[in-house]
Amino acid sequence: MSSALKQIFLMIRVNLGSLPRRLWISLSMVLSVALVVAVLAGFLAMARGFEAALQGAGSTGIAVILGGGTNQETGSDVPAEAIRGLTAATGGIGVARNGAGGLGLSREIVVPVDVLRASDGAEQTLSLRGMDTTGPGLRGRVSLSQGRLFSPGASEIVVGGRIADEFSGFAVGDKVRLGAVDWTVVGHFTSGGSAFESEIWADLEAVQSAFDRQGQVQSLRVRLDGAGGLPVLQEHLSAFPGARLTAVSEAGLYAAQSERTASLIRLFGWPLALLMAVGATAGALNTMMSSVSDRTVEISTLRLLGFGRLPAFTATWVEAMALSITGAALGILASWLAFNGWQASTMGANNTKMAFQLDVTADVALTAGLLGLAIGIIGGALPALAATRLPLTSALRARG
Repeated sequence: MSSALKQIFLMIRVNLGSLPRRLWISLSMVLSVALVVAVLAGFLAMARGFEAALQGAGSTGIAVILGGGTNQETGSDVPAEAIRGLTAATGGIGVARNGAGGLGLSREIVVPVDVLRASDGAEQTLSLRGMDTTGPGLRGRVSLSQGRLFSPGASEIVVGGRIADEFSGFAVGDKVRLGAVDWTVVGHFTSGGSAFESEIWADLEAVQSAFDRQGQVQSLRVRLDGAGGLPVLQEHLSAFPGARLTAVSEAGLYAAQSERTASLIRLFGWPLALLMAVGATAGALNTMMSSVSDRTVEISTLRLLGFGRLPAFTATWVEAMALSITGAALGILASWLAFNGWQASTMGANNTKMAFQLDVTADVALTAGLLGLAIGIIGGALPALAATRLPLTSALRARG
């Protein structure tokens, strides 16, 4: 057994030591694997970043009440009588109460608005969210970075950090025309990079008036009364007369939205990466067959000196995996340098633009790297087998 191991290690050293003689063809394999890994890592980082932006916006301690049987704010409508019934409830309904004994809730509506992006003048659709003054306080990690919050009834807006960075005309003190009304930017807010930063916030009644939606409320945000508050609230709503109301945790609402879009991103990314992987595997096969052909004399000589088939097979396979691992590492490094933290945007909740950062995490790197390693394992298997079946005497005669 020790003799076989010595033979394997010796042949691996011979194979790897001869790589400079086949530098360019070996480099082509490394670069093809790197390209596949970088492309897959880019798509996975996009999906991961989108998920992080939405999931970072959600809290398990906040519930969103929707009307009309829908599970998203678009298409939802909460009737005024349902709101009055909730605020008038005196028993425990799973919702925390404020210092005055009332429910701490925020009535909200989302209106899509078109604005021009500063970089290229392209028109983008953003979310203008009308809310009660309690709304910002019901969102975790939100803090004002500049200015102040909007005043009740005033045509004032506070703008998420991502919008303020990407679009012109949203500096504190600027006037912005949204719909038929000129709004004054009175503040900027951040929320740890979550989806909230892709929204514009204003007073509910001001938004209703500006967009002719008097009385319309699409959702209610409430703070739950402890971990068991959501089931209690859901049970209360199920018995509510007249209105079909549902309650979901804010975290669950955004997780469902992120899963749909992230799955779509992966649906495009994986087939493209696998198609490229087929080409890279063919390239690896060609590279390793050339390697075996180039080393026919070396392999034949070692075989005649008593080296077995297993060392020849193992050494060739290890060479293929070494090249693919190098390519995978190069691809992961390139994807991290190129994509990690890169700003992107897509259609998010309510069919409006949502900005997020690509995130090359450890699991993204591992998944893409394993695909690169698989290219070497598959592409090196047949050449490794060919190395064990060289006709020794004829191969030596051909090179003699």
